[in-house]
Amino acid sequence: MSNQIETQIDVSLTERNRITALFRIILVVPMAIFVASFATQAEFQQSSWATGFLVVPVALSIIFRQAYPSYLLAFNEAFIALSTRVDAYLLVLTDEYPSLEENDVVSVTFPEVDPKALNRYLPLVKWLLALPLYVVGVVYAIYAFFLTIFAWVNVVLTGNYPEWCAEGVVGTIAYWNRIAGYAFLLVTDEYPTFSL
Repeated sequence: MSNQIETQIDVSLTERNRITALFRIILVVPMAIFVASFATQAEFQQSSWATGFLVVPVALSIIFRQAYPSYLLAFNEAFIALSTRVDAYLLVLTDEYPSLEENDVVSVTFPEVDPKALNRYLPLVKWLLALPLYVVGVVYAIYAFFLTIFAWVNVVLTGNYPEWCAEGVVGTIAYWNRIAGYAFLLVTDEYPTFSL
């Protein structure tokens, strides 16, 4: 098993619901509000990417106690899975409305977290070490945006999602989840790869 967060999205490529794809941006609003409700007021004002994750308590636990509380791990795992389900729906990867609980379409798997094996001082600089990952991630996000536009038009007109678009968009989501696992959720000290 990998030492990174693994993301799998079962993309249905054919016989897509063209009507819900057409109005996807409107249909996702309730779930987007729900996910955004986990942000603090300060995060809303700063438009923080790590909105909703419990980062500071985890970092303090690792630094001072060399422990990763199980309830924080469970919350962060559930939150990133929920966010990924919402992303998959918004980006037209699936027609299944994002559920609040786990489902078979979107799977986010955390590595085994052994707090004693994690470097207790690395949480202080991981966000800085991840700067090159952010730059590459922005390029991937732009790439995924254009793939999504193309795929959305294709789904609305033909009901089919191009496989090559799905690979790029799913790869981008998985890439950002790996960055989150390394820099914010602190579940691994293994530096994520730059590849999709």
